Amino acid sequence: MAVPVERTVSVALGSSALPVGRLTYAKLGSRESSAFVYDRSWLQHDAHFAISPDLVLTAERQFRKAPTRNDSVFHFAIADTEPDGWGCRVIARDHAKRRKIAQEQGKSFGGALTEMDYLLGVDDESRVGAIRFANDQGIFQRMVEDGDRRTPPLIELAQLFGASRAVERGTETEADLHYLRGRGTSLGGMRPKCTIVDEGGHLAIGKFPSVHDERAVTRAEVLALRLAQRGGIDASHARIVHSDNVPVALIRRFDRHNGNRIPYLSAASLLQASREEDHSYTEIAERILVVSDDPRRDLTELWRRIVFSMLITNVDDHLQNHGFLHVGHGQWRLAPAFDLNPMPDKDRELKTWLTEEAGPSGSIEEAVAAAAYFHLTHDAALDVLGTVYLAVRSWREMALSKEIGMTAREADEFEPAFEHAEIAAANRLLAR
Repeated sequence: MAVPVERTVSVALGSSALPVGRLTYAKLGSRESSAFVYDRSWLQHDAHFAISPDLVLTAERQFRKAPTRNDSVFHFAIADTEPDGWGCRVIARDHAKRRKIAQEQGKSFGGALTEMDYLLGVDDESRVGAIRFANDQGIFQRMVEDGDRRTPPLIELAQLFGASRAVERGTETEADLHYLRGRGTSLGGMRPKCTIVDEGGHLAIGKFPSVHDERAVTRAEVLALRLAQRGGIDASHARIVHSDNVPVALIRRFDRHNGNRIPYLSAASLLQASREEDHSYTEIAERILVVSDDPRRDLTELWRRIVFSMLITNVDDHLQNHGFLHVGHGQWRLAPAFDLNPMPDKDRELKTWLTEEAGPSGSIEEAVAAAAYFHLTHDAALDVLGTVYLAVRSWREMALSKEIGMTAREADEFEPAFEHAEIAAANRLLAR
């Protein structure tokens, strides 16, 4: 007979840990649900806002069940703070290792991991956005064990890389997992990575090469983010650092400012989108008109990112790879661009549809034709495209620069992502 599981945590917001509400997770057999209720103090606070689009400002308890097996049991903004694929992998391996050791010692160990365990498995200091969780003793989840250092400094990059590589190869020790415990991220996928503090004290994500990489993937991501900035895009600050001559992409977190935590929503959360549904950029544009503090700025920025993705073959542009930051009073703005990756071996078809009518597209001409959806005139769209085009055309020069550090051979391997029919189409449009 299945044993019921129920667990409740307090929910707070920001560095000052303003009480926001309480979250309860329940599981009985294969049935899972969660419930959230706002604290009355939050509902009466001058700065109150709905922390998630599916959590209206009411004192009533609000329930959620995952609509599909691929969706989260938690409300959208809360689900945004769950660990990414790599973080889940580390949590699962750590749990299995500790269970095995307990069994060998004849000690009892907890049951299977639940969705709540994964949610609370990210260290409080590195959890994305401003939402925080605390247990009945007021201890934020997840806090590292007594005596452990919290988010590691950049000087420990080699140790982080070594532990991550061991997990990828399946050779990790208890010490490796202990070191990585809680240091996963919510932004990203299955690639090995870790939260770290850079020399300036900024929270950052260190992205490591994978044992399966056949190209200079970390250098290419930094290249894409640098090109994006050159093309007028508000992109995450990124650079290459080395650990024992291994290039690591160090990407500064954009949800922290002067020690403050900034509330964050993915585009999927903004649209309340199931992970099994297709959605379009025009749907994001419609929500921007409702929630943005400066819709024209964000609409232009979004369209600029669309054509940039087309020109560099960044085709992993799903809704989790677009985000929004809270600017106050329930208004949001586009977060800096992140997870931009040239993919030379992929078809140039965006993951997020261009429009609901056009469906998936990688066509620059279709993007220009759809510019009006983003409140851009034809001439304004061409001006934006011209800036992006010139930036992308400098890809090889930047790739070979000291800052990126690709070899000529490594640059050649990425050439199909930058030299293709849509580049030629953009050139024709701009020449008219």
